[in-house]
Amino acid sequence: MPTAKAFLIDMDGVLISGSAMIPGADQFIARLRKKGLPFLVLTNNSMYTPADLAHRLQHLGLEITKDQIFTSAMATARFVASQKPQGKAFVIGESGLQVALHEVGYIQTDIDPDYVILGETHSYHLEHITKAVRLVLAGARFIATNPDPTGPGEGGIVPACGAMAALIERATRRSPFFIGKPNPFMMRSALNYLGVHSEDTVMIGDRMDTDILAGTQTGLQTILVLSGVTRLEDVEKFPYRPHRIFNSVAEIPLD
Repeated sequence: MPTAKAFLIDMDGVLISGSAMIPGADQFIARLRKKGLPFLVLTNNSMYTPADLAHRLQHLGLEITKDQIFTSAMATARFVASQKPQGKAFVIGESGLQVALHEVGYIQTDIDPDYVILGETHSYHLEHITKAVRLVLAGARFIATNPDPTGPGEGGIVPACGAMAALIERATRRSPFFIGKPNPFMMRSALNYLGVHSEDTVMIGDRMDTDILAGTQTGLQTILVLSGVTRLEDVEKFPYRPHRIFNSVAEIPLD
């Protein structure tokens, strides 16, 4: 695999696991910084702003700034702004999504919105889901920040954006357009944000169906780490393969 000039790095399962740093992740980030290699932490989590996530990562011992984080909420905001500038959206989500949409000039309203935008949230309320269903049936276009059906929670997995999107899709018979990984739009947005080219960049992730698929579809080199959800025996179930596999980011060489 050619020497990389830049890295896109998934967060959960790669740098952190729950509320703990994955051993060696801090040294990996330190090696990137020492070599002056640009990188972005790329996450499908749309709940938090980059500043919120940077604070969390720094608290765990990772030297990562808010400008080195790119979320599905940011990609979603860029997408709708490119499709319909200064539009309106009914939003189900937390501050990460709401702030990103405000920053591109979007009005958030349930009055004749151009889009229904579904993101991650701490709690999905039936009232909001019902409103979303009615607005989509009335003609609003349906966007979801990411397709992940479940996410980590205290005591086990919790339903995530993909699961709630399926509920709205079943009720409306309108399929959502998912922005986050593995959508190449998310990857191209991150590459543009970082100012690098796909042929010089490596995607590091722990999921074959999002991280490695996204990198493959966008022409990036890919590295799978086994510190998250994917086991080595799972790799053979997919028709595509990562370029390299390591137990964790601590093992990835930069030379």
